Amino acid sequence: MDWKRLVHFALLGSSDLEQYAILLVRVSIGLFFAISGANKLFAAGGIKPVYDTLVQAKVPFPHLMAYFVSGVEFVCGCLLTVGFLSSPASGALLIDMIVAVLTNTLATVPKGLSRLNWLDDVLYLPEVLYVLFFVWLICSGPGRFSADYWLAGKLLR
Repeated sequence: MDWKRLVHFALLGSSDLEQYAILLVRVSIGLFFAISGANKLFAAGGIKPVYDTLVQAKVPFPHLMAYFVSGVEFVCGCLLTVGFLSSPASGALLIDMIVAVLTNTLATVPKGLSRLNWLDDVLYLPEVLYVLFFVWLICSGPGRFSADYWLAGKLLR
């Protein structure tokens, strides 16, 4: 066993595997949002919980916004899954999740916690994790296994 390679991998990771990690995260989160958006848009009664949440959060035009947010999740999730327009799709979903955190999710964190426990609870929220994934995908790009990579290769020759 080559200890030097093992220590290098343990400390610095492997750039050879990075493209697979990007693919796994991009497709997984893309499918999650595509399915979630589709269930809200196309399943009977799927839009009602979104509408109710927006009304409770006092978001203007809740009926229109329920369809808009669900459409963003569906369309951008599909785009991320295939890796087409990945950065704009990640940006739209990033904004969607930031708004969700600020208008709804933060209210679920118990009051009266110490700052450290409050931060622990906030960082445990799935929406915050999605925000971090979208920031990472915007910065890393969609990876080698994406329509964007193929398209950039064709356009930038």
